[in-house]
Amino acid sequence: MIDENGERPKGDLTVRVPAMPADANPAGDVFGGWVMAQMDLSAGIRGAERAGGRVATVAVQSLVFKKPVKIGDVLSVYTRIEKVGRTSVTLNVEAWAERYRSRAAVKVTEAVFVMVALDGDGRPTPVPEG
Repeated sequence: MIDENGERPKGDLTVRVPAMPADANPAGDVFGGWVMAQMDLSAGIRGAERAGGRVATVAVQSLVFKKPVKIGDVLSVYTRIEKVGRTSVTLNVEAWAERYRSRAAVKVTEAVFVMVALDGDGRPTPVPEG
């Protein structure tokens, strides 16, 4: 996926999903909360892979909506691990839309998520080395 300026997504493709009418307002713009939810799911998937088990979102340090997502666009979410702490994983998360009619790619949202590793009782637990 490359946009009109030659920019490529940073990270690994983690989730890909179409934006449907139920996800949008009457003008056809997809709700920001829906986009954020897809990004949170992606951070959870990638964070759990790195932590070797259960994780939960502890913070969204930043989230910037750059362009709207429209009904019919395919949202692709890319994740990149930036930092691993004792019990946390910090990820850069980018959401890109492949436009429904033109197939043009555009970065629509970028964020930094912090996930915390949890043990079986829901308490923070160390992230394994590696």
